[in-house]
Formats: sequence, C-alpha cells, structure tokens
Amino acid sequence: MKNVRTKKNLSAEQREELLRALQTRFEKNMNRHAGLEWAEVKAKLEAAPAQLRSLHEMENTGGEPDVVAQDKRTGEYVFFDCSAESPKGRTSLCYDREALDSRKEFKPKNSVMDLAAAMGIELLTEEQYRELQQLGDFDTKSSSWVKAPAEIRKLGGALYGDRRFGRVFIYHNGAQSYYSGRGFRGSLRV
Repeated sequence: MKNVRTKKNLSAEQREELLRALQTRFEKNMNRHAGLEWAEVKAKLEAAPAQLRSLHEMENTGGEPDVVAQDKRTGEYVFFDCSAESPKGRTSLCYDREALDSRKEFKPKNSVMDLAAAMGIELLTEEQYRELQQLGDFDTKSSSWVKAPAEIRKLGGALYGDRRFGRVFIYHNGAQSYYSGRGFRGSLRV
C-alpha cells in the first residue's frame, strides 16, 4: 500500500499532473457528469488545496476519481472512485479501528475507516455505491466495503458490495475480516 500523505501541499508538478489526469478522465466519461463543464470544475479544484491532496491520494491508490454529480444546493462537485475494480492500493483492510484492535492474529496494516480519514475522503454509502453502479459496471471481479449502518456495526458486522451476473449485490461480513480482493471506494465534495 502506498503511503498516504495528506498533510503536505502538492508540488506544482503534482498539481498539474493530477489536473491533467482528472481532465482526461472527465472528458472521456461525459456520461458520468452530463451538463457539467470542466473549466468550472477545474476552477473549484484550484481553489481547494486540501481537496486536491485528497484527490491525489485517491488517484495514487488506484481509485481513478471522477465527477459524478453537482450538489444543486451547495454547488459542490461530488467525486467518486471510478476505477473498474476496487482500488488496488486500498485492499486487505478490515472495516474500522475497533475491528482491527479485536484481531489477535494476522492483523491487516490498517482499517478502511482510518485510511479514508487519513486521505480526507468518505466511504461510499450503500446508496452512493448503487448510484455509482448506474454509471457503469464496477467491481465485477472484486468487492468494495461500503459504510455500515450503526445498528449493523454495533452487532459486529459491516457491508460490502459488488456486481455479479449483471446485478449489484450488497452483502455482510464480520468487520474484522479482510481480503486481497476487497478494498473501498471513497467520495469527496469540492
């Protein structure tokens, strides 16, 4: 797993490289954000160094972030990880710190919730995961943790989703489990 460094500002070169990658992805996938203009997205990004650092970490860990919506009320752009499979740099993680601490043997290096917080992003909810799946076929060979409702987490469980047989499925697992084929997808508002 690559190091997550969200504290430092991006260099001018990193910023330009990231903006180029985001623009290319934006223009290649207009179905994800019909009616939105790159120049307006770019202007928001350039005024938001903390969110640029978070997007850099999403990109750096294999998430391929892209704009999926604009909040009509706030004007914020919503980015989701849009990689075909769960981001490779964010796999083999249990759900949260409590799950990590409960493991006696074979502890993973980190938890989903801790890594998402370090990156400055939010874990996709079940609803957001289903919205993402309306934009394409994601997680056909992998799976991704989604935010567990408090009542499920209180009982020791967590949720994950994938796409199989042309359908989106949401499953449950113990929060302390982890798999090399399961990562997590994040969202970020700019």
